[in-house]
Amino acid sequence: MERRGAIELRAAAGNRLEGLAAVFNSPSNDLGGFIEVIRPGAFARSLSEHPDVLALFDHDARHVLGRTRAGTLKLDEDAKGLRFAIDVPSTQTGKDLLVSVGRGDITGASFAFVAKRDNWIQGNSGMLRELIDVDLIDVTITAHPAYPETTVARRALEQAGRPFRLSLAQRYLDCMEAF
Repeated sequence: MERRGAIELRAAAGNRLEGLAAVFNSPSNDLGGFIEVIRPGAFARSLSEHPDVLALFDHDARHVLGRTRAGTLKLDEDAKGLRFAIDVPSTQTGKDLLVSVGRGDITGASFAFVAKRDNWIQGNSGMLRELIDVDLIDVTITAHPAYPETTVARRALEQAGRPFRLSLAQRYLDCMEAF
């Protein structure tokens, strides 16, 4: 099993975390001698099989934040990447995480996967690994993201009934309505 950091967290009101856990065609930081890029469709097969994916804090199963089987973690692959929404529980970990994200102390996340198909390319500046097809294991909130181009925001649970995919413009308008 492999793990990759992948989300920048930003503060907003609410007890739900939403964002992009992976951005397609966006390079990771150096992962120990190679750079990694996730290709469009890398999660499609895995998600179509309806896996039981966990949302964790620091890849620690003692700190479960959500789960697809329970309906507290929602995952969706679109043209931009892998989107997630976590209904954060009111456990001590959940409460601490919402405070830390709100303060800006925790600004990233990670994901664990098993590569089913990848491609290694030797370039002028080193090795590049392309993730083409992966089995997703978990999405994890952490302070050490490997992919700097991803985003997340806190949302109120009252918005949970809205369609999962909202355009960036619609999310901006929703935020402006709140003020």
